[in-house]
Amino acid sequence: MEKLTRRALAVLAICSLGAMSPAFAQGKPIKIGAVVSATGPASFLGDPQQKTLESYVQKINAGGGVLGRKLELVLYDDASDANKANAFARRLIIQDEVDAILGASTTGSTMAMVPQVEAAKIPNISLAAASVIVEPVRPWVFKMPHSDRMAAQKVLEEMKKRGFMQFALLSDTGGFGKSGRTETLKMAGALGMKVVEDQQYGEKDTDMTPQLTKVKSSPAQAILVFGTGQAPAIIARNYQQLGVQQPLYTTHGQASTEFIRIAGKAAEGIRMPSPALLIAKALPASDPQRDVSAEYVKAYEGQFKSDVSTFGGYAHDALLILVDAIKRAGGTDKDKVRAALEQTKGFVGVSGIYTMSPQDHMGLDVTAFRMVEVKDGVFKEVR
Repeated sequence: MEKLTRRALAVLAICSLGAMSPAFAQGKPIKIGAVVSATGPASFLGDPQQKTLESYVQKINAGGGVLGRKLELVLYDDASDANKANAFARRLIIQDEVDAILGASTTGSTMAMVPQVEAAKIPNISLAAASVIVEPVRPWVFKMPHSDRMAAQKVLEEMKKRGFMQFALLSDTGGFGKSGRTETLKMAGALGMKVVEDQQYGEKDTDMTPQLTKVKSSPAQAILVFGTGQAPAIIARNYQQLGVQQPLYTTHGQASTEFIRIAGKAAEGIRMPSPALLIAKALPASDPQRDVSAEYVKAYEGQFKSDVSTFGGYAHDALLILVDAIKRAGGTDKDKVRAALEQTKGFVGVSGIYTMSPQDHMGLDVTAFRMVEVKDGVFKEVR
């Protein structure tokens, strides 16, 4: 049997504090399952998600738990492999008997888990972005990240405002890239814009100069890269090497300092939509997301000595929205928790202000995005 890559927590808030809290003695732990891509090509997504979940479960337990019960996190690393995500979902449901599942990190892994989640009727909050995860609405599946459609809308509206009516699209062949390409083509039509070059590349490709060479000589006034992983950073470097002049945009899949680290100086001037978290320190006092974002930044960077990530932010919001739903449901009855998630209203997270409904299992609109640009090696809001 394949050796499972597993990091399962029996969170140490009880043992490390030296004594069993009387509150925790009242009931069995609330078991929260999670599947993230802590290793593999999508580790830039899953690693901060794993760290966030472990840290905040410990923090919640140290504060008394939820409804007098401690949280127990059972977390598996799918190594960026959808087949492993499917196997871990089955294990969480059948063997671990968790009360809810967070994850997966990627669209492909999430979609591999969905049939089992729906069949078992267990609440699942995905940390992946593609619209297909919640469209059509699936009763037991929710998601935190902004959708690919929202990203396309935010970028194309920005292009149009700058007078760019013709653009080139580079999308990867993975789940996020395919869905993003579809949504971008639709959005371009709706906004009266034209895609003059429609190029694709593999998620693991290491050189995109052929695609960019075609784009460079095309009538495109701007370029949008729709993908995840390291490839968009490679595209940024190829773009610089070729001396391409059209402004370059990416999506929220690159809203991370890791993108700047990999792309280096080639990241300068690139624009992308991002959650408020990425510019938390520059948010005005009146912004409702400022306090929660600043608190998460301080906690994460203080503990892990590395820059906060918007991808970790999705895990932060998923865990806290689940906890909020369990509290409102009065326990872990799966039907009641599912209903409570669907009734979430005005929940202020680091990724946006969430309002769910039976017709909307994401709860965000395009206003949850801020347009940012890389300037002097950091993200700055475009105003």
